Parts: sequence; structure tokens; C-alpha cells
Amino acid sequence: MIDFELLNGLHLLNVFLLAILIDFAIGEPNPRLHPVVWIGNLIYFFKRNAPKSHRLAYGVFMGVFCMGFASAIALTVLWVASAPWMPEIGAIFIEALFLKCTFAINRLLYAGEELYNALCEEGLESARQKLSMYVSRDTSELSESEVSSAAIETLSENFVDSIFTPLFYYAIFGPLGLIAAYVYKAVNTLDSMVGYKDEDHIDMGKFSARLDDVLNWPTARLSVFFIIGASIILNLFKGSAYDPKEAHLCAFSDCRIPPSPNSGYSMAAFAGSLKVRMEKPGIYVLGEKYARPECEDIKRASLLILATSLLTVAVLALVVYTVPDIINRIG
Repeated sequence: MIDFELLNGLHLLNVFLLAILIDFAIGEPNPRLHPVVWIGNLIYFFKRNAPKSHRLAYGVFMGVFCMGFASAIALTVLWVASAPWMPEIGAIFIEALFLKCTFAINRLLYAGEELYNALCEEGLESARQKLSMYVSRDTSELSESEVSSAAIETLSENFVDSIFTPLFYYAIFGPLGLIAAYVYKAVNTLDSMVGYKDEDHIDMGKFSARLDDVLNWPTARLSVFFIIGASIILNLFKGSAYDPKEAHLCAFSDCRIPPSPNSGYSMAAFAGSLKVRMEKPGIYVLGEKYARPECEDIKRASLLILATSLLTVAVLALVVYTVPDIINRIG
């Protein structure tokens, strides 16, 4: 039996802040111990055993089952954490450890550093190879500016998927936040593995792709304000290296250019803040009036990711602390 009354604002805030500290200090756990990897393995099992017919219904069943599995992980963690024999500090640590597995600030910053070092120090061919691990497009013929553009696009888009959205759902759902964060990670992982429009996936992945669009809808749009806020803060230390006004203008002029209903918001805001043209050849161009990016712009984008993440953590920490009290008052 889980005692949700123990999950008060102070408890959840301690879990939230400790999870952030674990992410920065340790990063990702061993894949064998990573709950999101477990979810991915389950999805792979479903993909491998997919039927030839009724794939749309099968995709719905797969999605619901994987969300249930993710919920079961979170519920088990909360059950252990609320056990009578579990000390408060132990409960906080266990919940924080599992919450950390739903987001990856450290990992995204590492990706930015890796791509920057590859392009600026190791050369274009090395950068193309490293980039191929992060994007689905063919990188073998990309120019230096196209590699830089793809790297910045990856950082800005993944801010929403890998950082903001799981923390957002943890914050707004109060005592049920860990469950909400894990359900989101299941949906997001499903979308990354089966949410494609090719013949093999279009029916099986339709449910997961649509649900991922729905869950990312609010955070994609809210991310623009955090990127603008981070640009303002960075300008206090970096002069005029970031432009919050252009971040706002570009976000709301170019946000609907990419085919995805959500990814354009954060990407266009980054393009405006950095004043760089971001282009996926043959698909879209964001910030067309700006200069093409160079390898140094990847470093600037990484700093903007860090600043935006810290601002997001600060705001959501306040939400985490206050939501349980609001729920109790309503109840």
C-alpha cells in the first residue's frame, strides 16, 4: 500500500533536487540497470513479434502495455519508498535515482561537447561519424555548416524530449509525478522506436506517435519562454552573444515550418537566440535570414542548453513544492 500523504511538497522537492544532482554528478546508470532501457527492450520484443495484419490494433495494445509496464516500475519504487521500515532519506534517494532515469541534462551536454570537439578538433569526417549516432539523416555528405546545424537542431529538439517534458509531468502531477514521468518516457521511447512513417511502422507506430505529439504539445510551446529567459540571463554574462528578441520572433514565425507539430518551437527559438540558420536539406529551413552556423555555434548552443535547463529546474522546483499543497486544498 502506497501512502501518498507522505509525498508532500518538501519530500517531492528533495527528490527532485537530488535527482538533478545525481544527473550532473553521475550521469546515466549502467544500461542493464536503466529502467528506460528495460522499456526499450520490451518495445523491441513487441516489434520482433509484430503480426503481418491488424498492426494498428497491435500498436495500440503495445503502447498501452508498455505504458502499464512503465507505471508498474514507478509504482514499485513508490511502494518500496513508502514502506514502514524505509527511512525518509532512503525513500528520497530511491525515488530520486529512478526520477533521474527519466531525463538527461548531463547526457545532452555531453553530446554537444562531443560534437563540438569532433568538428573543431578532429575534423569534418569524424564529426559526420559522431553526428550519425544522434540523427537519422545521412551524414556522409554534410558540409561543416550542415553538421553544425544538425548538432544544434539535435540539442534544441532534445531539450524538450529529454529534459523539460519528463520533469514537467513530474512537477504538475504531484504525488503521482513519478508515474507520470515514466508513462511519458514509455510513450517517447515508443515514438523513437516505432513512430516512423515507413511501411513497416506507419500503422504499428501511429498510436505512439500521436500520443507523443499530444504529451509534448504543451512543453514544446512553453520551452520557447524558457529559452528566451535563458537568453536574457546569458546576456548578463556574455554581452550580446544571445538574442532573446530574435528567439521570440523566430520561434513564432518559423515554429510551424518543420513537419513535426512540436519540434519547430524549440529549434526556431534556438535559431533566433543564436542567430544561426538551421537547415535540414530538402525538409525545412529555420532562421533563413541568419548566417550559416559554424562549429563554435555548437558550443554556444550547449551553453544555452545548460542555462535553459537550470532555469527550467528552478521554476519547476517551485511547482513541485506547491502542487501537493494545492491538491490538498482542493481535496
